[in-house]
Amino acid sequence: MIDIKDVKFDENGLVPAIAQSAATGEVLMQAYMNKDALEKTLKTGQAHYYSRSRKKLWRKGEESGHTQSVVSVLLDCDGDSILLKVDQTGPACHTNNPTCFYRELKAFGEAYGAGVLYDIVKTIKDRKAQPEAGSYTNYLFDKGVDKICKKVGEEASETIIAAKNKDNNELANEIGDLIFHLLVLCENQGLDISEVFKVLSERHSAPRKREYK
Repeated sequence: MIDIKDVKFDENGLVPAIAQSAATGEVLMQAYMNKDALEKTLKTGQAHYYSRSRKKLWRKGEESGHTQSVVSVLLDCDGDSILLKVDQTGPACHTNNPTCFYRELKAFGEAYGAGVLYDIVKTIKDRKAQPEAGSYTNYLFDKGVDKICKKVGEEASETIIAAKNKDNNELANEIGDLIFHLLVLCENQGLDISEVFKVLSERHSAPRKREYK
């Protein structure tokens, strides 16, 4: 375990701090901390930063309500950069974008990972808030929990069949369909997907050992 004395603040008494979603791994924003901001963060578990323009300490979300509850604080190998893994409430960016890094300079390929789940969840939430004619997601919401659960059951069965047929291409498609319908079910029931990830994380960090028959 490191100590705050291990942090190398620059000549202005600042160190860059990057906030990353603990749930998705998405980089949310970059700001600066002085010693007071870092101490306040470590003490309260809420992200605090130092504003270079206003020359003052500030707590993330103190005006917008878009707070950052800190899960862990990491220091890089040189001691001159900090990474905060946080649970973000609302959008991280003052532009109301989920992340400050929303402007693409160049893409060299598609990025795949857990973050795509949150992109799908966002679309599902958008469809629920602003229904679109002809939207399959809205069709499911209109039909309600019975229809959604029926589709989950159907997709689970088709996933099993694809696995038994040893067809991995079909299996990937069926698993994708199953996950989509599970995400719709979560939204319909008011269950945030982060709660599911939290359960998985807890189980992963403390695996249950017993005999299985």
